[in-house]
Amino acid sequence: MGYPTKVQLIKREASEQWYINFPSAVAQAMEFVRGELVEWIIEDKSQLVLRRRQVAPSAVKKTAQDSSARSNNTGSNAPTLSPRPESPSGRRRSR
Repeated sequence: MGYPTKVQLIKREASEQWYINFPSAVAQAMEFVRGELVEWIIEDKSQLVLRRRQVAPSAVKKTAQDSSARSNNTGSNAPTLSPRPESPSGRRRSR
């Protein structure tokens, strides 16, 4: 989902400052903290990327180690399927 945002410019006698603010919902979803360092990367004239220097581990997502340990055992406790029983005429029963 996109969030339309206006680019703002503040002109001073000796300088100018450009601002791009993003909505609180975006900051909360990204779990930004006050004073966090980020860097801007210009991909091309239509894409500006904001990259975090350090990312704290998410409390919601599983870690790769936890996930891979569980996935190695996937199916090990699954029941063994036996063939469907045949009818007395030798044909399999239809479901």
